[in-house]
Amino acid sequence: MRHALALTLACATFASPASAQRIDAVEAGSDRIVLRFDAPAIGASSFAMAGPDRIVVDLDGIRPGGRSEAGGAIRAVRQGVRGDGGSRIVLDLAESTMVTGGSFADGGRRLTLDLRPVNAQRFARAAVAGRMRFQPPPVIGAIVPASSSAAMVVDRRQRATASVPVPVARLRRGLPLPRVDGEADRPLVVIDAGHGGHDPGAISSHGGLREKDLTLKTARAIRDALLAGGRVRVAMTRDRDQFLVLQERYAIARRLGASLFISVHCDSADNPDASGASIYTLSEVASDREAARLAARENKADILAGVDLGRQSADISSILIDLTQRETMNESAGFARLLGREAKGVIPLKSNYHRMASLMVLKAPDLPSILFETGYLSNEADAKRLDSVDGRKAIAKSVTQAVEIHFARRMAAR
Repeated sequence: MRHALALTLACATFASPASAQRIDAVEAGSDRIVLRFDAPAIGASSFAMAGPDRIVVDLDGIRPGGRSEAGGAIRAVRQGVRGDGGSRIVLDLAESTMVTGGSFADGGRRLTLDLRPVNAQRFARAAVAGRMRFQPPPVIGAIVPASSSAAMVVDRRQRATASVPVPVARLRRGLPLPRVDGEADRPLVVIDAGHGGHDPGAISSHGGLREKDLTLKTARAIRDALLAGGRVRVAMTRDRDQFLVLQERYAIARRLGASLFISVHCDSADNPDASGASIYTLSEVASDREAARLAARENKADILAGVDLGRQSADISSILIDLTQRETMNESAGFARLLGREAKGVIPLKSNYHRMASLMVLKAPDLPSILFETGYLSNEADAKRLDSVDGRKAIAKSVTQAVEIHFARRMAAR
């Protein structure tokens, strides 16, 4: 999770503007997006999302409404209500374009965001860079409140403000561990439903299905199937619509002493014909372009948690970590191949289903882990399958068979 360090660099005053009632208009052109409101805005932020490529604008204290006009690189504009009473505008991109800056005018009643076309690699980097925040011009005479979400720079003439996000990595202390189900002497499998909370993941153009909802339903189906088999214990990183940073997901599994970690996701691509499931394991070098794209999309602003090796020297620590992680990667790859074998003929599977990418959620050095992309929300048939009970049961059946064989082999090797 990205947090921001509030740095008050000057003194000024903000009036207490009345909350804007609604959006009057959203006008997207070739080089800018202009948003007009019927009252002064409180604040705004913007960020990029990949797979499919989108620009998202969040507005504080403003309800959606008014007209929306797409143009230039923006092929569609959608408005919606946020849970905090603000609004979210999602701009679907026809080509890779990023916001390079923005400013308020008309006393906070107009926000203009500058656009620039970029290549796919640059957009992927922008998609993991965090938010750009914007504040309306201040009024001279009061103290600028220190924001907990942005560093605010106010010029001496009090004519404009800009905010610069300063990332500060932080893990929540005391995060409660989830319930573990199953017989106490069984190996533990932790199922991770990808995304959640304010992070919806991919959104399907076929019915508006959200990745976070489907991954949770699929994770529950896998849990139920594994428990019905009776050969493993099972825990879920989340069993509700909850946001977890990537580190917390595998940290939960490690704290529980898990023997296997399975992160469930849904894929998305510009090509609507792309379909089928794939399985990712860790590699520091992405195995192909799509794996690199996925790595850029999933590595949402988190850093790798350190490994405490006590008083060992740096050289010894490095060797131990490397040896442990190599063994873990080999076991993960073995399970990925096993799952591919069991899934074949049960669910649609890509021919090159086993891929490698430098995905943060797979980086626990001592925990065999896979990321299971169960299908493409951008593909109509895949989306329909993932949204069906039978489709999720088929996925759960494949995982259950692979898990049971995996641990049976481990027992036989002892």
